[in-house]
Amino acid sequence: MENKGQETKAGLWNSIFPPKYDFQGMLLSQASETRDGVKAFHEWLDMDDLSQEPRELMRIEQQADDLRLRTEELLLEAFSTPFDRQDIYSFSRQMDHILNFCLSTAHEMRAFKVHPDGTIKSMTVSLHQGTEMIVEAVRIMARDPAATNKMIIGMRQSEHDIEKTYVACMAYQFTTDDVIEIMKKREVYHHLKDAGRALSITIDILHRIVVELA
Repeated sequence: MENKGQETKAGLWNSIFPPKYDFQGMLLSQASETRDGVKAFHEWLDMDDLSQEPRELMRIEQQADDLRLRTEELLLEAFSTPFDRQDIYSFSRQMDHILNFCLSTAHEMRAFKVHPDGTIKSMTVSLHQGTEMIVEAVRIMARDPAATNKMIIGMRQSEHDIEKTYVACMAYQFTTDDVIEIMKKREVYHHLKDAGRALSITIDILHRIVVELA
């Protein structure tokens, strides 16, 4: 009877003050999966074989999605979080968008028969560089917010590079005569631009978290 009473008290206590969850660790895991997913996408581009599905990217994207869903579940349970819970949610969501756009790009390339070119690869390299820096920034942000803040400049450069590459390549496309090809490439390029936009929003949220931690 006494044990039952103790269990009831423990259950009540845990419902009011649930165990702390390692949200920074969860975001780090998802950031690592995001980086690896972009790398897998780049490796698929290097194959230049549109008959092959981007299976490794698809696998990693699913793993990252599972991590995001788990983070969202624990956010509902957590009594407190190390930083703003809305920022945790939004950061996780935007990282998810990065891989979603990479996967959409691959699917459209296969559907529209658009082979990898210098523009697509350049934008993907910039995206990968940005996600690599995000992984390192999330790893150290709690213990060294100042160093993380300095890294944000480099991250923003990656996003700017994607935007500049997109504008330059579309300016060139509009000098050509094949309207259908222009439309197909514009769709593909724009999805990578959207991935760059998701990267930019992720960086903005990270910056907000760092300011809160400083």
